[in-house]
Amino acid sequence: MAGASAKASAMPWLTAATELLDRIGESQAEAIEQASAWCADAIGSGGLVHLFGTGHSRIPVEEMFPRYGSYPGFNPIVELSMTFHTQVVGANGQRQAMFIERVPGLAEVILGNFRFGPRDVMIVFSASGMSAVPVEMARGARRRGLRVIAVTSVAQSMADEPAPEVGRRLLDEADLVVDLCTPPADALVSVDGLDTPVGPGSTLAAVAIVNSIKVRTAQLLVERGAMPPVITRASVVGADRSRQLFDDAYREHAHRIARVIAREE
Repeated sequence: MAGASAKASAMPWLTAATELLDRIGESQAEAIEQASAWCADAIGSGGLVHLFGTGHSRIPVEEMFPRYGSYPGFNPIVELSMTFHTQVVGANGQRQAMFIERVPGLAEVILGNFRFGPRDVMIVFSASGMSAVPVEMARGARRRGLRVIAVTSVAQSMADEPAPEVGRRLLDEADLVVDLCTPPADALVSVDGLDTPVGPGSTLAAVAIVNSIKVRTAQLLVERGAMPPVITRASVVGADRSRQLFDDAYREHAHRIARVIAREE
């Protein structure tokens, strides 16, 4: 009985998370397919899929590359000033990070470090879709000719009005929106006796979405004969093959990224 009780106590968030993944699968399949096709077009033509997020939206950026089961063609862009959260208070604290991500104009400074290619794609992650830097990253990328994919919570974004200095939501600045399907509060579970929900769902949703894109993009690249090397554990392919895959993947990434960080004066 004790085991059954413990299982029941652990289930509310797991149940809500499973329902969330089901909603994504049912409602976002078409958007994920389109996003994957754009990613395959970019990577297959020698370009890059740039990934940007602030706050906890850094997590799906890092999920795409580099890690086991990933491959070059995805370029993670994060700023430590807006993604370093473990300090919480004091120097490098959360208050500063939240302030910085709301500063208009910073996205243009970040974008100015790169020279984007004609087939490149930008994926911007933001659960709220309201902060200045993610919104302006999408705006600036589109102005530079990139197709922009927003991974955001439509419900959360629509629950508030954009700040006047930002003007629009992330979803308004995108060519394609993939909805996280999370509620306005992000947290998934209401607890009796507590007036605030707990257990956020946006990280799980974003990671599920990007891995779906990663896998589908790989399928499309294999069909085209344009699949880059996949970083794979030695326990799966042997130590020599694993080292070779790492070296080949990093070399390929260096080759692609050298093009976008080479500035022409």
